[in-house]
Amino acid sequence: MTAVEPATKKKRISKKNKSAWRKTDIQDVEQFLEDQRQEERVGTFADKPDEDLFVVDSSLQKSKPTVLSVKQKRKLNAKKPMRTYQALENTSRVQDPIAKRNHVRQKKNGRNIELEVCNPTKPRHRQANSDRAQYYVKLEQRLADKKNKKLAVEKDIWQEVDFRDEIPGLKDEKGWISRDLALHTAGNIGKKVVKTHSSLHHKTTKAKKFELPHPGMSYNPAPEDHQALIDTVVEREEGIIKKEQHLKRVTTSMFSKVTPEERDRRRLQEMSQGIEDEEEVAEQDENGQKSGEKKEDDEEKPYHTINAPVENKKKSKQARRKELKQKELTRQTELKRKLKQQTADLIRIKSIRHELDDEEEDLNDLKKRRKQRAEKAKFEPKRLGRHKFEEPDLDLNLPEEIAGNLRNVKTESSLLKDRFHTLQRNNMLPTTKLVSRKKAKVKRFERNSHKEPGVSYQDLKDRRRAAAIAAKAAADIKI
Repeated sequence: MTAVEPATKKKRISKKNKSAWRKTDIQDVEQFLEDQRQEERVGTFADKPDEDLFVVDSSLQKSKPTVLSVKQKRKLNAKKPMRTYQALENTSRVQDPIAKRNHVRQKKNGRNIELEVCNPTKPRHRQANSDRAQYYVKLEQRLADKKNKKLAVEKDIWQEVDFRDEIPGLKDEKGWISRDLALHTAGNIGKKVVKTHSSLHHKTTKAKKFELPHPGMSYNPAPEDHQALIDTVVEREEGIIKKEQHLKRVTTSMFSKVTPEERDRRRLQEMSQGIEDEEEVAEQDENGQKSGEKKEDDEEKPYHTINAPVENKKKSKQARRKELKQKELTRQTELKRKLKQQTADLIRIKSIRHELDDEEEDLNDLKKRRKQRAEKAKFEPKRLGRHKFEEPDLDLNLPEEIAGNLRNVKTESSLLKDRFHTLQRNNMLPTTKLVSRKKAKVKRFERNSHKEPGVSYQDLKDRRRAAAIAAKAAADIKI
């Protein structure tokens, strides 16, 4: 028989205060509610089928285990739900408290483009199909033009077009719509205007696209034109010579010339500055040993400093009073001078006004010249690279070189070089200079097959080896 445990007697606790309520044992109620919630989530045994409650023992049946390949395992795993989404699955058996709930049928994400193309049911599907067909027609045409090397030029790229002409409503004749507002509106309606540099909207040079050569460069020029060309070339060459002479005068000619012997002597004297000082110190040390007796006599004499001792001499009250009186007198004199200057300025107001007017006029002239200089520099060739543009030399044929006909004319210019300089003058190409690079020194060796016949390093090596073998054989014979 099983022993029955005696029932525990419940303690009677005073529940006068709220703090005493926590002493009440409600474990049995909590356990009952937990079991009830567990049955609602999982279900009772009566509701579950036999397959979930019982398992057929097949251990006695000897069945050959099936071995699955890697591909078959992947197919089986693909059918199973992912472990990542297991926490999102609803395993509760609790019924929905709201019986009549409006269940929304979830649609698949994205569009079935294939179904829209094959079976268009809406007008936008048909419009998309027609647009797609036109796109492929244009694509085939572009590919065909590219294959045939045809360039489709639809507009003139050099033509200046205002973007407000293409968009209606942005160009107002009365000027109510500003350019900034038009740019803002064009960007918001999907036709954004790319901002370009201001130099594209105005000319940056006054140079002509094609400048005619000087009449004196003709193969049969007029005497006046040829003489004018010679004068221009001579004037330019004189300016270059004058500039070179100036540079030579302020650089090379400023320094005196010396003979090579004098130059070497000065260099030796400059490089041996410290050595002479060390020799003098050594000589002084030798002389100091000889004059040791004189130093002993000097030590017996009393010590005197080189500078006199500093004394703290304070000013007397009389000296301070005189100093303050002198400062006050200086201040009064300066004040009188300023008053006198002001009186003199009042008398010469007209002359001061004329001076100010002259100064203002000079300042205005300076501003005008600076403005003219800036305006002139605006149309000069710009420095697009490292080097500054310089006008090329004029082609000139001397009077004895003029042939008078095209057959015997002496060519001095190049059409390609002239076009290149024109592009540089019009700020289309940066100015460049010819750079000459030194060739690398290559060490060359002659092939053995091309060498002259003689004793090579390999022959000497074979001879030494044969001599060593013979010496070793002679030594073995002696032994």
